[in-house]
Amino acid sequence: MDLHLNGKPLIMGILNITPDSFSDGGHFLSSESALEQARRMVSEGADILDIGGESTRPFSEPVSLEEEMERILPVIRVLAGEISVPISVDTYKSEIARAALDAGASIVNDISALSFDPNMGRLAAERDVPVILMHMKGRPKDMQVDPHYDDVIAEIKDFFRERMSFAEQQGVKRERIILDPGIGFGKTVNHNLEIIRRLGEFLSLGRPILVGSSRKAFIGKILGKEPLEREVGTNATVALSVYNGARIVRVHDVASAKETALVAGAVRAGFDG
Repeated sequence: MDLHLNGKPLIMGILNITPDSFSDGGHFLSSESALEQARRMVSEGADILDIGGESTRPFSEPVSLEEEMERILPVIRVLAGEISVPISVDTYKSEIARAALDAGASIVNDISALSFDPNMGRLAAERDVPVILMHMKGRPKDMQVDPHYDDVIAEIKDFFRERMSFAEQQGVKRERIILDPGIGFGKTVNHNLEIIRRLGEFLSLGRPILVGSSRKAFIGKILGKEPLEREVGTNATVALSVYNGARIVRVHDVASAKETALVAGAVRAGFDG
């Protein structure tokens, strides 16, 4: 499948089928509630649905393959038969990705940038699907333990160059690669702010940029608000990210982010009616 990445910014709706995600854990754990939320996001204008069955919040622990599959596969199978927007599977495990692609997903969103599972790159190449390579310092259970960079942008760019080269060596086509600087994944508040402020520097890598800042802790620290109260702050980061060159924004509240991204995109590139 092909994503239209040269036009208006795309909205990726987050569907966490988990009991412990930092923002909405447990809200959509049942298949019925997950499907209802997915349909709502599509009706609100989601361009992509990103479905995950394992929390990667700071200090989280992995779940078994069986449990992760039981959470996501029934939902993907139903949605693939009734919605037209592409489904992304949020996993770093090739077994999960393969089963999800078989069930109807068409994008792989890997927080490890193909580094945790030696088979993930070959799978993405074999299926010829878009793959999102995210930067993370460490692993979820330790990534927020005093993260340090001499130059956060330069180090992430170096990481992307290395992981893009690896992906291509595995057979992934360059045009299938999307880059995510990993807001909140091994970064302090000021690292996250600097990434958004200097986001345009990643455009020199020649691949679309995805930003996932929705409801993250750095917004809470700035505003003094809990996750479900961070939509205004989230949309500030959406607007700035799109203005600075993000092609995809990954969000919980699709409707408000859609409007925010469209206006920010028009400011950046003009309005064609």
